[in-house]
Amino acid sequence: MSTTDPLFDPILDAASRDVGGLHLDIVKTGKGRMKRVIYPPGFRWSTHMKPFVGGDLCMHAHVGFLARGRLKIEYPDGCMLEFKAPQVVVVEPGHDGWVVGDEEAVLIEVDFENETAERFGMPSKHSH
Repeated sequence: MSTTDPLFDPILDAASRDVGGLHLDIVKTGKGRMKRVIYPPGFRWSTHMKPFVGGDLCMHAHVGFLARGRLKIEYPDGCMLEFKAPQVVVVEPGHDGWVVGDEEAVLIEVDFENETAERFGMPSKHSH
């Protein structure tokens, strides 16, 4: 992690934790949460998070702003998305994802825990 960029500074009143190699800062905001997720270079959900959460795919919806780095998303049907900062990110449940390149990816995310997809009017999993 960079130590001179304020994007990586501690966040007041955030619950912070490290899991599967990524760093999470979470602040409750009414009925939702704001999160800063710092994904290290080399991070891949199926390699690093699957052992902690189980299942074959990430079943969370992600809605936010990619402030740094690049992320690639793949769905079981072969659909792929690539996000490069600065960019808005919308990812439906049922995906694998990884960091592209040798720079951390920093995602600022709006989250309603298990209700994120529903609250944003997204499908419960990716499909065509």
